[in-house]
Amino acid sequence: MNFEKELTGKPVADIPAKADPNRCPSHPGELIADLLEDAGKSKMTVAEMLGISRQQFHSILAGRKPVTPDMAARLGKLFGNGPGLWLRMQANFDAWHAAREVDVSAIPYIAA
Repeated sequence: MNFEKELTGKPVADIPAKADPNRCPSHPGELIADLLEDAGKSKMTVAEMLGISRQQFHSILAGRKPVTPDMAARLGKLFGNGPGLWLRMQANFDAWHAAREVDVSAIPYIAA
């Protein structure tokens, strides 16, 4: 018996996933930290593998520094998933903050 269908009355595929718009997207540094833990690699070792300073790497992990395109290329090579994931994560994180912090009330709307 399908447990999810029993609880909701619908197959799981019929229940749309909805992101909470009030929840801040994860900074890419959070995912990096999780991947390091799973791989059993030290932060210092990975910083050396990436060709960056330990301090710069710690700043990214802590979410104080963004993942730049250069860093995304390095991370994409290191983890084998390309730079796109890292750039999209950073863009989502930045856009969420900008939507809440930038005052756009004086900017008019232009209908196309």
